[in-house]
Amino acid sequence: MANPPASLSGQDVGSFAYLTIKDRIPQILTKAIDTLHRHKSEFFEKHGKEGTEAEKKAISLLSKLRNELQTDKPIIPLVEKFVDTDIWNRYLEYHQSLLNESDEKPRWFYSPWLFVECYMYRRIHEAIIQSPPIDDFDVFKESKDQSFFESQESIIALCTYLQQLVRTIEDLDESQLKNEFFKLLQISLWGNKCDLSLSGGESHSQKTNVINSLEDLKPFILVNDMEHLWSLLSNCKKREKTSIRVDIVLDNSGFELVTDLILADFLVSSELATEIHFYGKTIPWFVSDTTIHDFNWLIEQVKHSNHEWTSKCGADWENYIKMGRWVYHDHIFWTLPHEYCAMSQVAPDLYAELQKAHLILFKGDLNYRKLTGDRKWEFSVPFHEALNGFHPAPLCSVRTLKAEIQVGLQPGQGEQLTASEPSWLTTGKYGIFQYDGPL
Repeated sequence: MANPPASLSGQDVGSFAYLTIKDRIPQILTKAIDTLHRHKSEFFEKHGKEGTEAEKKAISLLSKLRNELQTDKPIIPLVEKFVDTDIWNRYLEYHQSLLNESDEKPRWFYSPWLFVECYMYRRIHEAIIQSPPIDDFDVFKESKDQSFFESQESIIALCTYLQQLVRTIEDLDESQLKNEFFKLLQISLWGNKCDLSLSGGESHSQKTNVINSLEDLKPFILVNDMEHLWSLLSNCKKREKTSIRVDIVLDNSGFELVTDLILADFLVSSELATEIHFYGKTIPWFVSDTTIHDFNWLIEQVKHSNHEWTSKCGADWENYIKMGRWVYHDHIFWTLPHEYCAMSQVAPDLYAELQKAHLILFKGDLNYRKLTGDRKWEFSVPFHEALNGFHPAPLCSVRTLKAEIQVGLQPGQGEQLTASEPSWLTTGKYGIFQYDGPL
């Protein structure tokens, strides 16, 4: 492949990357500092004076980070020894080696946006792990929990829909089953709108029943490869494969995670899949990304709901995990700054795991940015080309657009949208099901 285009970065004044570094990231840091401050008495009750000192230390480290960013100081190596520290520092050295003047250090606004944003969340984690005994505190947990609780009505509606569907699933003919599959895929797509890093950690819950809006939302799906997903899984089922494995690389916790679990439940109940493997983050990430704690906490909440169908879903999900039909994995690679075409070199064990899947669904924007290298691609460049050799198994990006990157559009489609809606790439209004694999 010819050299891929340049990375998106904050150098382009007015771009989404620029506004993220200038406004959104300081806002997220301020909110993290405020969260620590508000938990001061809780830390004291739990850990005494040590807790108070730790809270002060974490706040001081985060304030220093915010100051570095706002004065565009050079990006510094990580200091706290953690499993990924050396990988990060090597990556930083590599970026420095790309700069022409040898004494130049990578800076916030001039380095690749993907690296800068990931590095900022990794520095938040560093501030926390450098502050024992509060070194396991998740500064984003409150926001994630709030978005779940504020979406209760929608969650109840979806769980009720799923339970009624599962009861009659054996009576559905092929076209009815396909129709339901498409419905639940779309619900999982629009669930991706609930992204707290986009809103700087402000509440982004789902207040309406998304099932009723699917028809109205269809025109906003710019790339729709759902048919490929159906033919892939229904053919596997017809060939009576003993095991059909679907992997879901998760994005946001809260309402979006519920939509992903509902889709996963349907896949197992309809026998379009026999096992589902979920991938989450090892550390709190991009405000609302799912960790193992979020995953387990949400299933517990759903199980203990006082609504009959909702609690039935939670009990079923817990059961799938016990039976090994649902498996949760985390891997440090998901919180590294590398694009996915580097996975086979950087994390060969993870790449080998993904190769076992019949289909991989990559949820959300950050996954899309890493799939495509977060570069200034032309809109009509084929998705396959932008993946730059990353093909562990047939895969599909399921995302609402919240970053200035989109490939695989029809000639002229992106330009037309730009002319009529200048911010179409970043509002979450549009979505895609973009497939790559044998057709």
